[in-house]
Amino acid sequence: MVTIHDTELRQGIVTAIEKSKHLSQSIMVSEVQKIEGIDPLYFFAAGRNRFLGERFFWKNPSGDQVIVGIGVAKQLQSDQAMGRFDRIEDEWKQLVGHAVTCGEKTIPGTGPTIFGGFAFDPLKKKTDLWSKFSDSLFHIPKYMLSFIDGECYFTTNVFCTQHDDRELFDKVYQDRQALLGAVSEKQEFAYPSIVKMEEIKADEWKKSVSSLVESFSDSQLRKVVVARELRLHFESAVQIEKVLTHLIEEQKESFIFAFEVNGDCFIGASPERLVKKEDTRVFSTCLAGSIARGSTLEEDQLLGQTLLEDQKNLVEHQYVVDMIKEAMEETCEDVTLPAEPQLMKTKYIQHLYTPVIGQSREGTSLLEIVNRLHPTPALGGVPKELAVTKIREVEELDRGFYAAPIGWQDSRENGEFAVAIRSALIQGEEASLFAGCGVVADSEAESEYIETSIKFRPMLTALGGKQK
Repeated sequence: MVTIHDTELRQGIVTAIEKSKHLSQSIMVSEVQKIEGIDPLYFFAAGRNRFLGERFFWKNPSGDQVIVGIGVAKQLQSDQAMGRFDRIEDEWKQLVGHAVTCGEKTIPGTGPTIFGGFAFDPLKKKTDLWSKFSDSLFHIPKYMLSFIDGECYFTTNVFCTQHDDRELFDKVYQDRQALLGAVSEKQEFAYPSIVKMEEIKADEWKKSVSSLVESFSDSQLRKVVVARELRLHFESAVQIEKVLTHLIEEQKESFIFAFEVNGDCFIGASPERLVKKEDTRVFSTCLAGSIARGSTLEEDQLLGQTLLEDQKNLVEHQYVVDMIKEAMEETCEDVTLPAEPQLMKTKYIQHLYTPVIGQSREGTSLLEIVNRLHPTPALGGVPKELAVTKIREVEELDRGFYAAPIGWQDSRENGEFAVAIRSALIQGEEASLFAGCGVVADSEAESEYIETSIKFRPMLTALGGKQK
């Protein structure tokens, strides 16, 4: 069993208690220790018995950054639509500004860190499907494992009040050791059988696509992304660990994420980065236009070349490039991107892909860039505001966190957000899968329906299902 040493946390708690008495508010203590390696998935599973519903998992495509949170030390949330990004940022900065930090303090993705995201459209009427998720929701974990560039770090976050005493450290220490002790306990996970697969209002969805295409001639709209839902019913509760295991093995090119909230879990394997900020360097991705993978190398190359030459997909991709380039130039210096898209290949789908890089302007925050970029034309449409309004009108689906920013940020403004596509909301014995497509003036409902069916495949197979 990995042992976390009694280093600076004890004194940090004492300092925070005194600070809390002086300021009459709770104070965060965050300690980071470098430890021997722990398998991140084993650590996530270790929290199942005592922290089920209070865990998160994050892995970037290269695999050199994995962050796992267990327990909720504090929650940042809001259901107010206006200024939601600023509201989360202001609350986070206030907490970090008074925090007591100990141990390793310079490694991105360690120490005080929030994980979570935002709803796609806070003005969309909320349904029971996403009732457990606030429109803006982030967790500060009690315990966090960060696997960064081959090294392993353990963060402990504690909130102290003026009513606490030195015994708080002993409680935290015992709780932490119990969690670490569970890491070594072998656990087996399996898929429950799917008893029912339900396409939610598929015919109505096709009709809405056709109606949308007809409306383009009398509108300024050039593209609108519409999404639909596939509902799975299982014989027993889905085990998140089994789904994560599959995604890690089969979707290596994607961001793997899981975010548990009050018993529900939003999980996915997204190929699309929204933005990454590392010191002053900023990275974004233009990802739009897709086609299936081939069953042979020759067929796969032919499909890829077809995508690179397809005018409909190239136009859709250029919408995204133009918007992201503009947003980056408003917040960054020295923005660079290649002149032509290339292919990004995942297990079931290949996409048109253009990377964008810049240097953030002084005073520009990560959440400010997230706000400026969301939603990209790949998930909203063109023009942005008109498209989101149209989605609100024609789409029956409550997207919740689907197609929205999900990710993390530390206290030093480092962080990364993906666009939460190729995803599902797991609710005990049921799961809702989400997929969307870009509708333009020459779209055809049946082909768009087939495209969304292809996009269901990563999560459907991860849940033990098979494509029809």
